[in-house]
Amino acid sequence: MKKKLTILFLALVMAVLAACGNTSTSSKSSDEAKAAEEITVKHELGEAKVKANPKKVVVFDMGILDTLDKLGVEVAGVPQESLPEYLSKYEDSKYTNVGGLKEPDLEAISELAPDVIFISGRQSAAYEDLSEIAPTVYVGVDTTKYMDSFKQNMELVGQIFGKEDAVKKELASIDDTITALNDKAKAVEGKSLVVLVNDGSVSAYGSGSRFGIIHDVFGLAQADENIEASTHGQSISFEYIADKNPEYLFVVDRGAVVGGESSAAKVLDNELVNGTDAAKDGHIIYLNPNYWYLSGGGLVSTEEMAKEIDAGISK
Repeated sequence: MKKKLTILFLALVMAVLAACGNTSTSSKSSDEAKAAEEITVKHELGEAKVKANPKKVVVFDMGILDTLDKLGVEVAGVPQESLPEYLSKYEDSKYTNVGGLKEPDLEAISELAPDVIFISGRQSAAYEDLSEIAPTVYVGVDTTKYMDSFKQNMELVGQIFGKEDAVKKELASIDDTITALNDKAKAVEGKSLVVLVNDGSVSAYGSGSRFGIIHDVFGLAQADENIEASTHGQSISFEYIADKNPEYLFVVDRGAVVGGESSAAKVLDNELVNGTDAAKDGHIIYLNPNYWYLSGGGLVSTEEMAKEIDAGISK
């Protein structure tokens, strides 16, 4: 009898140990599954752990918004007062207005309880505050290596939302568009100047700058190799434009999308600009500021930017 009790006790102990072992294994499996559902993103401002296929998405960067729209990914919150025309569908009340591009509404975002927040340069000052609400990913494009930075962002979006194949297909299409544009750019005679007009002031942009993609990626030669690379451009005069005498003058009209008091066409309609080869040959190209100023760096905007330059140099 005593021997039977001993055997029964040992069996009970083994069962308990086995159960504990199974609990440990189950816990380990659960942790591994959770880790597999998270994507660690290292970016310019820090690091974020993002859920795979997040459901509540807040987007401040318009290039990422046009990318998610192209891929059929739903978003929950956007800065509704700063949307480009081609993304006006997000003005609908079913989307939460999360504030301005430079002043995110932290309270509204917190109430929304998003799974991830995408930001770029205009929101970088609010990064720490936003990170306390939800994983926040900086996706600003590095203009000194535009295509590498752009593609990295697109591939990241594909990974997070399980859209890798769709992104790969879209990037291949953009590469084809740019290759064809490069071939056409090689045949262009004369050089180009890119300017942004903000009411009465004019700024020039060269290689490595905000609109440097025209030279660095699309392949058009610069009318001035010494333009200071910066976000806000190099302030210039009409005399400067006349002196550089570009064959193509590409113009981004900031006032057209931020409510400026005068149009770029009106500002540039003067004797000095009209005396350039660009003006004489009908090569002053007004670019769509919805793509160039408000967005850029998206699957839609990057393709459209390339198409605009192609159309411009085909005149």
